[in-house]
Amino acid sequence: MFTGIIETLGEIKTLTTEGDNLHIEVASSLTPELKIDQSVSHNGICLTVVALTETTYTVTAIKETLDKTNLSQLTVGDSVNLERAMILGTRLDGHIVQGHVDEIGECTKIEEANGSWYFTFTYGSQNGNVTIEKGSITINGVSLTVVNSQPSEFSVAIIPYTYEHTNFNTFNIGTKVNLEFDVIGKYVKRLIEQRS
Repeated sequence: MFTGIIETLGEIKTLTTEGDNLHIEVASSLTPELKIDQSVSHNGICLTVVALTETTYTVTAIKETLDKTNLSQLTVGDSVNLERAMILGTRLDGHIVQGHVDEIGECTKIEEANGSWYFTFTYGSQNGNVTIEKGSITINGVSLTVVNSQPSEFSVAIIPYTYEHTNFNTFNIGTKVNLEFDVIGKYVKRLIEQRS
């Protein structure tokens, strides 16, 4: 489980395909603190450390993960948002993030707002995911508050710190992002559907 508060950025060093799997080697300042079998969120995707060197670590994404996320679009040199699993008993500064991506969204608008930014994203209506005004959303692993919630579209406001310390500063119109919708909202939606 994660909080959506990004610790640092990692750099993709190698991408190796083996069957349907993708092995992703990442260079990060977190590497010396990691161990084999540890969970790390990469752009919001919970992946397990399978190998370590002094400066890099490797995680593996299976076909299911590649089909539902933007990992297959990574290239060597790309930066990824990183967060280690939360420690029980510490502050939950973001919101409850599972690291299980619901679907891919697309950036459709970027507006600069005198020191901050508004990013607008669209997502598919076929999966039944919803956002609510001032609700939580995770974009590439970043816990954010929804503004301007519309059917299959929402915006988020990004402060300078988040812009500088996550890969939001690499987004353009058309950038594909990993979306994890609020887990509590998903349960509420399912319960209501079952009562109908």
